[in-house]
Amino acid sequence: MNTRKSSGFTLVEIAVVLVLIGLLLGGVLKGQQLISSARVRNMAAQNSGIQAAYYGFIDRYRQVPGDMPAALACAAITAEVDPNCGATPTIGGNQNGRIDQWQEAGAVWAHLAHARLLNGSYGGSTGSAAEYESGVLTGQVPGNALQQPVLLGFTDDYDDGGATAGSTVRLAYVFGAGVTPTLLRELDVKLDDGDPGSGVVRGTVSAAKNGESTVGGADFGAGTPGSETVLWSATTGAPCINNADATGSSWNVDSDNTRCNAVFLY
Repeated sequence: MNTRKSSGFTLVEIAVVLVLIGLLLGGVLKGQQLISSARVRNMAAQNSGIQAAYYGFIDRYRQVPGDMPAALACAAITAEVDPNCGATPTIGGNQNGRIDQWQEAGAVWAHLAHARLLNGSYGGSTGSAAEYESGVLTGQVPGNALQQPVLLGFTDDYDDGGATAGSTVRLAYVFGAGVTPTLLRELDVKLDDGDPGSGVVRGTVSAAKNGESTVGGADFGAGTPGSETVLWSATTGAPCINNADATGSSWNVDSDNTRCNAVFLY
């Protein structure tokens, strides 16, 4: 007669395993939530610091950073701002009161950093959209938490929420791509109203506006032929915004697209 007991897990053992699995999954999800929240705080803090540096520069030099002429920047800030200060400097702008050229968009960071208003050291040499977008790797411009380039300049490449007149060209801080709509919605809720088409935080668009072309040109955001779209947003994959550029737009939180972007209007 076989008197051996059958082997297997008891109900108590199975319950303990299920509890442990639940705790592990809960820890993973909580960790992901903490990472996401940290990235949102980092993006918000970076914008706040750059905004303070921008207005601090204007208060100190009575010039717009980036738009300040290169020769004047060499004399007023420091000769370190441009390696060609002793000859023909190039890190500067045309003094029209607007940051609206890729050369000026790069010069912003060199001016702010060498004025000791912004942490870091940036070369600021960017003559095109392509040079700017690769500028984080070459040390020309700063990047966000995901090492995507941020930008400060005049643009209308943001969701207008269905406004009759469309978007107006305004000074804006571009948070940089590399994030999902869920993160951007969290950022929008933290800083504004959670709506990508209203308030100071707006979603970027994936289409040219006001005569802009998507490739080529030294200017951007002016609505003139040859200017650039400041989007660095998704042109493929799920939309970052539901019903973009129309009444009732919303962040597409069901999308896992990581090429979404947003701006903060100054």
